[in-house]
Amino acid sequence: MTNEHRKPATGSKFELEDFRPATIYVFLVGLAVACIVVAVAVWAAYRVADSYVQARQTKNPMVEMQADTRKVSPAEVKQFAEPRLEINERTEINQFRLQEEQRLHSYGWVDESAGVVRIPIDRAMQLIAERGLSTTPKAGEYPPSTVNMINQAAERSDTSVLTPQTKAHTPPGGKVQQ
Repeated sequence: MTNEHRKPATGSKFELEDFRPATIYVFLVGLAVACIVVAVAVWAAYRVADSYVQARQTKNPMVEMQADTRKVSPAEVKQFAEPRLEINERTEINQFRLQEEQRLHSYGWVDESAGVVRIPIDRAMQLIAERGLSTTPKAGEYPPSTVNMINQAAERSDTSVLTPQTKAHTPPGGKVQQ
């Protein structure tokens, strides 16, 4: 085998060892045709399988048959339990964001019977800047201790069969005295 290179023709703009453009075009056309054939074959297979299932579906005489339960009208969507699937995500999220913005920037009742109201967030920030946050607990209240909360939770979750008398005599280590 010789390692001799051919000299390109005077008007040639590519190496002669490369593929010819016609070969690449034939491959791309063949690939497109193959994709179309596969898509049609898959569509036909699903149609045949669907008709096969519908033809052999058992029919209960006690139940009224609906034409196709996979197609649901917008009126029937309201019958489904919450949360429902989103029909149009963009409009629904925009409506949700608009409602949230209106809540953040308006006055209104949170719980009218308890007298709890909602104020705009800008006004709430102004009030906090003017008045500040309370840093001292109210009289008669003490802040919860992490240790006390853990001990109370442990006592509530205790499932041992200790009587009130033995619980009273239980030392801090947790062993019952006999």
